[in-house]
Amino acid sequence: MSKHIAILGSTGSIGTQTLEVVEANPEEFTVDVLTANNNVELLIEQAIKFKPDVVVIACEEKYLQISDALKDEPIKVYAGHDAIAQVVQMGAIDVVVTAMVGYSGLLPTINAIKARKNIALANKETLVVAGEIIQKLALEYGVSIYPVDSEHSAIFQCLMGEFDNPIEKIYLTASGGPFRGKDKKFLESVTSKQALKHPNWDMGAKITIDSASMMNKGFEAIEAKWLFDLRPDQVDVIVHHQSIVHSVVQFQDGSMKAQMGLPDMKLPIQFALTYPKRLKTDFARFNFMDYPELSFSAADSDNFRNLALAYEAMNKGGNLPCIINAANEIVVDAFLRDQVGFLQMSDIIESCMLKADFIKNPTYEDYVFTDTEARKLAQSML
Repeated sequence: MSKHIAILGSTGSIGTQTLEVVEANPEEFTVDVLTANNNVELLIEQAIKFKPDVVVIACEEKYLQISDALKDEPIKVYAGHDAIAQVVQMGAIDVVVTAMVGYSGLLPTINAIKARKNIALANKETLVVAGEIIQKLALEYGVSIYPVDSEHSAIFQCLMGEFDNPIEKIYLTASGGPFRGKDKKFLESVTSKQALKHPNWDMGAKITIDSASMMNKGFEAIEAKWLFDLRPDQVDVIVHHQSIVHSVVQFQDGSMKAQMGLPDMKLPIQFALTYPKRLKTDFARFNFMDYPELSFSAADSDNFRNLALAYEAMNKGGNLPCIINAANEIVVDAFLRDQVGFLQMSDIIESCMLKADFIKNPTYEDYVFTDTEARKLAQSML
């Protein structure tokens, strides 16, 4: 029987690649729900092609456009963020792919877990902001969270057959982005156009900027802490220029396992949807002769301060990761609009971490307050 899936953020990079996986395996998957934030034209194309039961456009001003375009299709059309948070609870859904960008993925993920839907997690900010709440809910409702990020999927794959063996340490690999090896003098003048040119991965604008600033890797470290029940000192980041080794697990006997392959997000997406089964694919295969040398270096948290700030937030805990996420979303948007410099992003994030109210044991309502407060603070500093 095919697996019924909901894709939150179907028009983004992860969402479109998820649909490529679905299209390649029509007997394995049925698309029940597609949602998008603003890209109504692509959402309409996807709806006509994949015939979901429901589509939702977060931007309510575009409801009439999509409703009119799909009036002859047997598809229910809704609009607004509340609708996205509600449709994940539909009875037929087996897996919810959370491919939304940023904080907006938190409430839909919570609702999906409470509806006992397994999660294919591509929205790392959900665990960055509220990892403790998400993990408690997943245990309470018996829900599995399958990582979609290539690094966390690699760790997950390395742990298959090893779940009873304690982890000593994990190494998350980072490409280093377009500015690997550059110093602060160089970084002072870089533009958003330069930052959007990632050397190895094809990703959306926000995550590409986060990769260039190393905030993405900081967020991945926090996400790994919650996914694999680790202490901050058990999570390390190393720069791996070729993006072939996607991450490494070191066990207490000193043995290390790595998951390798050419950089292609469709592989971790497919594995999250089909675990524990591996489907045959026509993805390009890695050839050792094409990569006679694999190189590694230490992560540079001096010139790329976002990585250090993320570790500080992970170590202190509470609502500090929520603060750093909210401030980062504001400054990345501003950087993409050329309203703030590359290095200034870290300055504003750090100021928000110092000025926003710290809450040691936050509730969901505290996270909502913190997100609003930190965004206002960051906006005031632009």
